[in-house]
Amino acid sequence: MPTPINIALIGSKFMGRAHSNAWMSVNKFFDLPRDAMMHTVCAKNAKQTSAFAKKWGWFNSTTNFKDIINNGEIDLVDIGTPNHVHADQAISALEASKHVACEKPLAGTLDEARKMRDAARKAKRKGIQTFVWFNYRRCPAVAFAHQLVQKGKLGKIYHVRAKYLQDWGGPDTPLSWRFDSKLAGSGAHGDLNAHIIDMARFITGDEIVEVSGAVSETFIKQREIITTKKSARKRFGKSTVDDCVLFLTKFKSGAVGSFEATRLATGNQNANQIEINGEKGAIKFDFERMNELQWWDNTLDSSLRGWSRIMCTNAGDHPYIDAYWPPAHLIGYEHGFTSQAADIIRMLAGKKPIVPMPDFEDAYQTQRILHAALISAKKRQAVRMSEVK
Repeated sequence: MPTPINIALIGSKFMGRAHSNAWMSVNKFFDLPRDAMMHTVCAKNAKQTSAFAKKWGWFNSTTNFKDIINNGEIDLVDIGTPNHVHADQAISALEASKHVACEKPLAGTLDEARKMRDAARKAKRKGIQTFVWFNYRRCPAVAFAHQLVQKGKLGKIYHVRAKYLQDWGGPDTPLSWRFDSKLAGSGAHGDLNAHIIDMARFITGDEIVEVSGAVSETFIKQREIITTKKSARKRFGKSTVDDCVLFLTKFKSGAVGSFEATRLATGNQNANQIEINGEKGAIKFDFERMNELQWWDNTLDSSLRGWSRIMCTNAGDHPYIDAYWPPAHLIGYEHGFTSQAADIIRMLAGKKPIVPMPDFEDAYQTQRILHAALISAKKRQAVRMSEVK
C-alpha cells in the first residue's frame, strides 16, 4: 500500500483554515494514489495552535518552525503565513529536502521571490517539487475556460480585461499586517492583482511583455490600531500599502489587457472577474457566480449569437466535478483548495494534475508583472518585461 504524504502546515488563520479543510477533505472526495496525512500544524500561540490542531484534524502542533524542518517524517511543508516570511520558511524547507506549497503572492518583494525561485530550481534537481496556491485555477469554470482556449475555441485573442474588486478595506477597517508594506509588500495589488494576473496567464497560455498606464493609490492614509489595552483615546498608524492598483498590458501574442484590484469598490464583496474576447468566441467569469461560465460563440450565424450561461457542474464535461455533486448542486470557495490539494498529491505520486499547477518558477513570472506595474505607477512610463529580471 502506498505510504501517505505527511504534511505540515504553517499558519492557523484564514488560509490555515482553508488549507486544513482541503487536506482533511481531499481523500474523502478524490480517489488518489496516496493519502494526505495531517502531521503537524505550526503557529505562534501554543494554546491556540493546540486547539486549532484538535479542531481541524492535525495530529501534532508546535510553535517552533524548526520542529517541522528537522522532522524527517514530514514530506510537504504548506505555508499559509504573511508574505514577508514566505522566503525564509520556503527556502529552509527546500534546503531540508521537503516539498513546499506556498500561499500567493509568492513573496512580498521581487528580490525575495527570486531567491525562492532559485532555491526551487536547485531543489528540483533533487526531485523536490513546489506549488503555489493560486486556487482560482481549480474553479471548474476557470479550468474549463483554459481548456476552451487550448482547443482553439476562442481563436486569436484580442482583449483580456480582468478586475478583482472588494470593499472591506474602508476607513473603519483597523490596521493589520495587510496594511504594512514591511509585512505584506503591497496591498490590493499583491493580494488581488496576483490572482487575476495568474488567471489571465493560465487561461490564455500567453505571457505579458509590457506593462503601462499604471495607477496606484492609497485612499486611507491612517488606520486605527487595535490593542488589548483599555484606553479612551483611539490610536492610529500609517497605512503603507496601496488600496488600489490599475494597469494596462500587452501580451506576446499581440493581445492587450487591463487589470484592476481594489479593496474599496463599494458594493463588491469578492468580484473576481475576467473577460477574454477572441476572434471565434469570448468568455466571462465572475467568482461571485463561480459555477458559471458565460460563453459567446462567434462562429454561429449572426441571428443566433448571444451570451449563454454554461453551468460548469457536469461530471465528465467539466474539470474536478466528478469528485463532487450531481449537476447544478453547486460547489463553493473551499472546493478550489480541495481540488488543488488533490492535484498536489497526484504530482507527488508522479501523476499529472488535471490542469497545470503553478510552481515557484511560474509564480515568479506573476511576481515580475506585479513589480513592473509598481515601477510603471511610480515612473509614469511603460515597462518592458525584459527590463524586469
